Amino acid sequence: YSLCRQAGSMDPLARYEPLLDDFEAFVDALHRPLPTTVRVNTIKTEPSRAIQALESDGLSIHQRDWNPNVLEIDTEKPGNTWPYVHGWIHGQEEVSTIPPRIVDPKPGEIVWAAAAAPGGKATQLAALMDESGLVLANDDNLGRLSALRANADRLGVTSMAVTNQDARIFSTREFDFDTVDRALVDAPCTCEGTFRKSPDALDGTGPDASASMAAIQRDILERAVAMTKSGGTVVYSTCTFAPEENEGVVDEVITETDSRIVPFEIALDHDPGITEWNGQTYDETLEDTKRLYPHRNDTGGFYVAKLEIL
Repeated sequence: YSLCRQAGSMDPLARYEPLLDDFEAFVDALHRPLPTTVRVNTIKTEPSRAIQALESDGLSIHQRDWNPNVLEIDTEKPGNTWPYVHGWIHGQEEVSTIPPRIVDPKPGEIVWAAAAAPGGKATQLAALMDESGLVLANDDNLGRLSALRANADRLGVTSMAVTNQDARIFSTREFDFDTVDRALVDAPCTCEGTFRKSPDALDGTGPDASASMAAIQRDILERAVAMTKSGGTVVYSTCTFAPEENEGVVDEVITETDSRIVPFEIALDHDPGITEWNGQTYDETLEDTKRLYPHRNDTGGFYVAKLEIL
């Protein structure tokens, strides 16, 4: 797939040119290979040991300043390394490690991961909680749950319960609790931000696809808000650029539920959320959400919002 650089074309990303003063740099970044990054699994080891092990295999490592648990390695197949096989590292895109950190789970808490497979973020939540508490890892795709279980086993996660439900109508009837302390809705989306590693990611995307996806995303996020206790945190994230799936979804949910957007900080360069798109206005607090573009930090694309339950 070759991205056209003319905004008036049928290129599905051309409609985002009004959002970026440096649209050409955005397009150029999409044509460059995505760096290979892994997350150090602190359940089993620490960054220094993981680095030493990878270097002993002849690999060059670049540790990220903003998060010492994120390593860039000079191989496209980290799964072939022995630290991966033994669960010391997990292949995870750099911006993908941000949402669990914004959830900021504490040891002993109950955290719901609404769409958890194949498990990168859910297992990261368990590591952040020092394996104390419960990560309720759900996915409606039974086939993908096998990958989630395999990753949890390899990474030594024991504080996780895996469920197979439609997140829009998720029930805790099988557990002895009705609410959770925090939730992560890493929502199914049109995945435009993954183009650098998946050249077919733009197939079938566009306003109609985003509008259809937004209805599902909104229902999942509303369920997360309803399940989370007062004062708790819900983080919403996608790997797409579409405002319909990002700010549009969050705006509807905070309007219809007892929740509000709260500011948060991240060390990576980012753009604020937008408050207007195609003639539609969103709540001004949407500026406190974050857009991460590929050309800002040499990553994939992501969107993150943090909500507090009232």
